[in-house]
Amino acid sequence: MKWPNGIAIGIGSSTSPHTSLSHHYRSLIRACTRQTNSQTLEQGQKLHATLFKNGLAASPASFLNNALLHFYATFDFPFCAHKVFDEIPKSYVDTVDWTTLMSCYVRNCLPREALSIFSFMREEGVEPDEVTFVSLFAACSRLGKVMIGEQGHVYMIKKGLPFIVTVSNAAMDMYVKCGKMEDARRLFDEISERSVVSWSVMLSGVIRWEGIQNGRYWFDQMPIRNEVAWTLMVVAYIQNGFTRDAFSLICNMIWSMYYFGLSYVTLCSFLSACSQSGDLIVGKWVHAYAMRAMGKELHVMVGTALIDMYSKCGRIEAACKVFENLSYRNVVAWNAILSGLAMHGRGKCVLEHFNWMVTEVEPDDITFVSVLSACNHSGLVHQGYRYFKDLGPRYGITPKIEHYACMVDLLGRAGRLKEAEVVVMEMPIPPNEFVLGSLLAACGLHGKLPLGEHILQELIQIDPLNTEYHVLLSNMYTLAGRQKEADSLRQVLKSRGITKVPGMSSIHVDGQVHHFSSGDKSHPRTQDVYFMLDEMISN
Repeated sequence: MKWPNGIAIGIGSSTSPHTSLSHHYRSLIRACTRQTNSQTLEQGQKLHATLFKNGLAASPASFLNNALLHFYATFDFPFCAHKVFDEIPKSYVDTVDWTTLMSCYVRNCLPREALSIFSFMREEGVEPDEVTFVSLFAACSRLGKVMIGEQGHVYMIKKGLPFIVTVSNAAMDMYVKCGKMEDARRLFDEISERSVVSWSVMLSGVIRWEGIQNGRYWFDQMPIRNEVAWTLMVVAYIQNGFTRDAFSLICNMIWSMYYFGLSYVTLCSFLSACSQSGDLIVGKWVHAYAMRAMGKELHVMVGTALIDMYSKCGRIEAACKVFENLSYRNVVAWNAILSGLAMHGRGKCVLEHFNWMVTEVEPDDITFVSVLSACNHSGLVHQGYRYFKDLGPRYGITPKIEHYACMVDLLGRAGRLKEAEVVVMEMPIPPNEFVLGSLLAACGLHGKLPLGEHILQELIQIDPLNTEYHVLLSNMYTLAGRQKEADSLRQVLKSRGITKVPGMSSIHVDGQVHHFSSGDKSHPRTQDVYFMLDEMISN
């Protein structure tokens, strides 16, 4: 069998001396680690199986398990890496091994596990290095654990560890994500050679915590910009409704990156921002750009983002057209179109697409949230109940809280409250506010006041500050002719200082988004919006 770098070995060979053979296997594992592709992954796993069979890895002095740890960590198999790590005596594990496992957990979105590894590392008396703290700061930024990150920062200063630019960037990112902009600026000022990543990290913080105008000022000060920096600024404009500014910046971005073009990651970021803000104008432009750049062979992620954008902007027919023209559709693309159709109340169409989907890909738990939601909003009670019952036996999916919430809402809307109550009682996990809230809404719809009173008490335990549930029950009292109880409930809210959050509306006018609270005509900006609305209607 041929292995990386042209090395050949007979599997199970034991003709060489023990030390030489161990060294040979280590070289093979390291060669597989350097070339991260499906072929070298398979080869590395076969090597592991061989080592397990011949017992070579059992000797700590061979350092074969250390090599396997780095192999699995590089291929982002954190649990395999941890299992191999546990087989190594701690006296044969160094800082690099601990850091490798820790960074693998961070990369795979398991920051709590990464912090646990750091804690065990310190208990073993192993001194972390500057690379260890890159992973520590990254884990803290994901969890918002700024105090732990600050302690790590102080430790590095006391121990005199070098603040290389990657460490400083990771620490700044932690401070930025936790809203500690003064600390982030102080660290930024201390960097002698700032990279474009340093500037981009600060840019993201300035936009988020100090506003889009300050963000643009910071962006203009950047000596060099990468695609991330451009994308951050454009997305901020789109999300805040500044369509003109977004277009202007996109044009400059394309000009500055003429030889490279916009990557599919950037296009997906733009489309995601359009989905959130409802900016169909920019979304259509991104679609046109993607078609020119990629032709009909749209990247599946771009196609999926387009489906999501058109669905959320009220253009479900355009979403369906994009979906049908995709040359490759994975489960994420299918889920996007099912969710879009469900959002637009096309329940029967969702079920038809689902029957089509199972001939191409295997559905996942997100698929059935869309299917059950579609059944819910289209009144397809029988079909929804059947899909819910088939989740485990037929599709091998364990029902999650979202599936139970959909099912309770489906039965509740249909007036089958007894069955909905049974579903809640038989849940293997505690019901959350969405499940109980759906049941309470059904009680209000069908006048089941005693059950509604009981559910409210449970909801208060979960979220005592949520006014929606109190208002709903108050309305139920009013409809039942029990005005005294309704007034009493509202008085309780008032005495606690709990007020209903006012609804907000927004409209696009001349490339800008204007936000206003319904009924609030006294605010100057609101008056301008009403004036613009009158002008639009009259024209």
